Amino acid sequence: MIKSQIVTEEIISSVLIGGGVRSGKSSFAQTMAEEMPGRRAYLATAQALDHEMEQRIAKHQADRGEKWHQTIEEPLELTAILKQASSEFDVILVDCLTLWISNLMGRNDSDQEIIATLDQLTDCLNQLPASIILVTNEVGLGLVPEHPLGRRFRDLSGFANQRLAQACQEVYFTVWGLPQKLK
Repeated sequence: MIKSQIVTEEIISSVLIGGGVRSGKSSFAQTMAEEMPGRRAYLATAQALDHEMEQRIAKHQADRGEKWHQTIEEPLELTAILKQASSEFDVILVDCLTLWISNLMGRNDSDQEIIATLDQLTDCLNQLPASIILVTNEVGLGLVPEHPLGRRFRDLSGFANQRLAQACQEVYFTVWGLPQKLK
């Protein structure tokens, strides 16, 4: 596990942690959440649509262990669930936002609908009575996707990451297991 090395007396209400695939962002986020006091919930946006994803989800659940009070599975209605869960939990880890965007696209939401949904999330983040840790993928550092759907996903994810980075109190970017504090 990657140590988060939180040394602060200030209560952080929102943290965005990004990075590429297998960069260590989820491990860093989990460690950060486990170092915070109070009741913890893990809010998963992934859906077990095939056997491989079922195995990934089971591994994530096993890795979390008993330090977590509840796992909430919600692929679409992220803001509503955060509002509801933040009255019961002190720390909520959301993993991951890019899967959430993919789920919204899969529901056939338009770009405008996805942006409006994102705005609802960013508007409420620092108003919730819990610390929210959001995990997201950086998808814009690679090649330009060949297909329009891939470019749409990259663009929406990049836009979401920009908006969330502005809204969150702290922002980290992980590279090769090394979290770098950006804000």
